[in-house]
Amino acid sequence: MSSIRNRKGVWGMAGMYFMILLGSAIYAVGFQFFMYPNSITAGGVVGISMILNQLMGLPVGIMTIVINIPLFLLAWRHFGPGFMIGSFVGMTLSSVFVDIFALTGVALTGDPMLGAIIGGVIKGAGLGCVYYFGATTGGVDILAKLLRRRYAYINFGTLILLIDTAVIAAYAVILHKYESAMYSIICMFVTGRVIDLVLYGIDNSSVCYIISDRSRDITDNIISGHLHRGVTILNATGAYSGEHRDVIMCVIKRPQITELKRVVKGIDERAFVIVTDAKNVFGNGFESISEVR
Repeated sequence: MSSIRNRKGVWGMAGMYFMILLGSAIYAVGFQFFMYPNSITAGGVVGISMILNQLMGLPVGIMTIVINIPLFLLAWRHFGPGFMIGSFVGMTLSSVFVDIFALTGVALTGDPMLGAIIGGVIKGAGLGCVYYFGATTGGVDILAKLLRRRYAYINFGTLILLIDTAVIAAYAVILHKYESAMYSIICMFVTGRVIDLVLYGIDNSSVCYIISDRSRDITDNIISGHLHRGVTILNATGAYSGEHRDVIMCVIKRPQITELKRVVKGIDERAFVIVTDAKNVFGNGFESISEVR
């Protein structure tokens, strides 16, 4: 996939749109064969389309396109043709596939929990593929981007979560499907995790910051001891005390966190330690930068 994404020209574009098509089809499989038969809504524009489908029998895919059209027209001048064209293709293809698969009348499971989990996994894989190539399936993504221009202090992911939650709540209240709404929340969580997995891979690294009066001893142990990790020393000044301190920064594998704690505790029990997840780490001792997709 990386080579397709990085190539220029006709074949590169053809490959990119083929992967968007594939991702859209995978998304539709998760939705139509697992989620829809169990009344599990997707939130966002698709969720609104499901409400209209349940109330008036309107096709979910067609309604998704109809609702998205004004959003695309409104967003065109803000985000440019590159993003909008790719997203319009992703939105149209996923909606068409949803209605095509609906004609089969197939439901691969009648268990709502399986529908939420398996449907969420498949849907997330499809969306991750679409997002990876710089497109979206429209709807909430576009609306969140527009809202963030006005409310820049709200995180993009938070905006999407708020919109999806509002649609799921409306689905539950309007159609009196409260249990289905609960399964929809589970599905939404699973979908988000799988999207992250597709976009960022399985990364098991952590970034550690250590503040200690014995930073030299801790540094030597991290480099030469069992951890064998590189260390960067950051110069810092306490805002309250005005004292200058060395802050140790190192990136380690998650299984090494316990060993790091043991090392720090053995040298300075009063040390201040921060451990945070790292989305991607490239370089010596980790994934090579040449392998980046």
